Amino acid sequence: MLAEKKRLNRLGNQLFFTGPTMIAFTIALLIPFVYGFYLTLMKMATPVSPPAFSGFENYRAAFSDSQFWDSLWLTVKYTGATIVFVNAIGFALAYLVTMGIRSQNFFRTALFTPNLIGGLVLGYIWQFIFVQSLPAVGENLGIELLRLGWLGDEHLAFWALVIVTIWQSAGYMMIIFIAGLISVPKDIIEASTIDGANAWQRLTKMTLPLMVPSFVVTVFLTLKNAFIVYDINFSLTEGGPYNSTLMISMHIVQKAFMETNYGVGQSEAIILFAIVAIVTGVQVYFSKKMEVEA
Repeated sequence: MLAEKKRLNRLGNQLFFTGPTMIAFTIALLIPFVYGFYLTLMKMATPVSPPAFSGFENYRAAFSDSQFWDSLWLTVKYTGATIVFVNAIGFALAYLVTMGIRSQNFFRTALFTPNLIGGLVLGYIWQFIFVQSLPAVGENLGIELLRLGWLGDEHLAFWALVIVTIWQSAGYMMIIFIAGLISVPKDIIEASTIDGANAWQRLTKMTLPLMVPSFVVTVFLTLKNAFIVYDINFSLTEGGPYNSTLMISMHIVQKAFMETNYGVGQSEAIILFAIVAIVTGVQVYFSKKMEVEA
């Protein structure tokens, strides 16, 4: 009887603390996901038409959509570029602002601030920079690269997206790297210094291996954000010119809401979800195996 009472009390405490979170998770994520999967099995001629069961026809249409795969491949290239540059620059900034330089707290705040700007606003700000400011600066200084209309060029528009993403995200990753750098045991660094290791050897042989947990988090966040990017893509280039910067999330939105093809659009969203889940799972699994004990 006493054991049963303890079990009920423990269950009550678990429901008290986790119940609100589970309810919010169910309403905000689980139910929409299940309903979204239901839509992939239905066909709707118009937004107000009653759904008709179509089986896996929407998935077949999604897999045969060439624009879907073009957008996915472009997103993969964008993800690769942002993972490399965001994490490299974020770590470099974190390393600089933990070296004891003057006003380092000011620099930390200043570098983190771009992450507080919403993606839509950020895109419109940088659209003005690429369309108005940079060409004017390039004209005055005679720099041909700056004079070019970046957002009107199929190749430069892609790198414009990458630059804006780096500017927004590097400061956030810097904060995570700062936490990792601060947690590196000082006695290990001091011992390696006494043994004659120079600054580069201390960084590559001691600090970076101990920073793997931070890189696991930052690479995961960068990868996830890059695969589902939409707001910056919409406000900066709107997928142009000629769909050369049409990322996968924007393509799915256009398929579902612009073309009112909800079933195919939702099927492509489910496929994207599966791809992101597999890629991030593999990334975390192998990254965790690289961690070392301090």
